[in-house]
Amino acid sequence: MYGFTAAHRTLPFGTMVRVYNLENGASVDVRINDRGPFVEGRIIDLSYSAAQAIGMLGPGTTLVRLQILNPAIVSGPSATPGIFAVQVGAFKDPANAERLRAMIAPRFSPVTIQSYNGGAGIFYRVRVGQVGSEDAAFTLAAQLQGANLAAVTFVVRLN
Repeated sequence: MYGFTAAHRTLPFGTMVRVYNLENGASVDVRINDRGPFVEGRIIDLSYSAAQAIGMLGPGTTLVRLQILNPAIVSGPSATPGIFAVQVGAFKDPANAERLRAMIAPRFSPVTIQSYNGGAGIFYRVRVGQVGSEDAAFTLAAQLQGANLAAVTFVVRLN
């Protein structure tokens, strides 16, 4: 919460990103250490301190631009290959997560449930697949939506 960190759905952990607030010109450097945000239209979740540094605490959201500061970690000869999945739900009740997993598992695999404590209690994330590219994950997300198995999907990087 008080570190200069952020969550991103697909950038590798450890990626350093400069976040520019396009409304006031402020910027902050953060390290990606979590997955998210899982809200349509949002590309990054900043820690409390990082949000405060760019004047985002009052409104809670703002238009931003991202600049990757250590691009070799993202796409270089030594970059770790990405493993991607599609998140199809997040529930406070583990039984709801299990019901969704059971509904999807006969047609897609693997389907996993990951518990996550984000400060507002434990959530159970339902994720489908383990594919080697972001494009393959977007294809999988479209297949899940086309099969009416998931209304909302988010591509996430697992590593």
